[in-house]
Amino acid sequence: MQSARPVEPAPAPADLNALRQLVAADLARVNQVIIQQAQSEVKLVSDVAAHIIAAGGKRLRPCLTLASAMLCNYEGARHVQLAACVEFIHTATLLHDDVVDESTLRRGEQTANDIWGNQSSVLVGDFLFSRAFQLMVADGSLDVLKILSDASATISEGEVQQLMVSHDLSITQEIYEQVIGAKTAALFAAACEIGPVVAGQLQWRSALRDYGYALGMAFQMADDALDYAASSEAELGKAIGDDFREGKITMPVMVAYQHATPEEKQFWDETLARGDTLDAQTLTHAKGLMHKHSAIEATMQRAQYFCDAAIAALSPLPASPAKEALEQAARFAVARQF
Repeated sequence: MQSARPVEPAPAPADLNALRQLVAADLARVNQVIIQQAQSEVKLVSDVAAHIIAAGGKRLRPCLTLASAMLCNYEGARHVQLAACVEFIHTATLLHDDVVDESTLRRGEQTANDIWGNQSSVLVGDFLFSRAFQLMVADGSLDVLKILSDASATISEGEVQQLMVSHDLSITQEIYEQVIGAKTAALFAAACEIGPVVAGQLQWRSALRDYGYALGMAFQMADDALDYAASSEAELGKAIGDDFREGKITMPVMVAYQHATPEEKQFWDETLARGDTLDAQTLTHAKGLMHKHSAIEATMQRAQYFCDAAIAALSPLPASPAKEALEQAARFAVARQF
């Protein structure tokens, strides 16, 4: 049985430094739980789990759970197990997403489905979901179980809804935000809501949930912009233009299409119907149209709106290093380059 090797998160930009430093000790414990709970007597399960866990990532969602608990003056240990649970849910969705999207690159590394095939990736994703629910049950709180199980169901619904509107250039901003609210922001909200629940500081529950949701919206919109605006695939950690090749209608495409000339609309209609036959020249033309109609700027302006909403949600909470770190995390969501 192969065991996952401990992973030190990659150095983060300044905007995340305060958050990482704040929760460093607890995050080390979370990583230990992740490594321990990813083990299985079935070697392939351990191998696939080890691969995606070893890829690291920002560990932003568990950091949010740890920081929100600290903000509420929690002094127990439940938040460590639950932060690991949040990361397992996130990691399981990544395994499933890479299969659905037929991705070959994740966090700069070859995807699990590209190495072991789709069946193994889906089943190990199911295993990690199961581990997450084991951790929830072990915690013993029906409140926590509801928060995280509801988020898991919402994520699945969001992914299905995104699949349903792929290649559909008629979708509205409202539908787009519904999709990213479900597939991304719901888990951010749940990660933050856990803190006040385990701390028994329920007066902050709504504020931290709202903070997490707005942060997730800002994060996903910035991610959608980066899919077209990133300077390099190495920095981004995935292939630039993946959303385009997969026919995902994200805000940059929506804005460019809404302002397009009839000739440009014909390009979008024909291009997004072709799907995986897209080449670099077509992507370059699409990016040129986005530049012409300021689509990336419009997406980032909307992301900034949600960044501001996240920071505003924290305003009722007393000043503290944890609050400041969470505010910086919101700013990071729109300032990041990966």
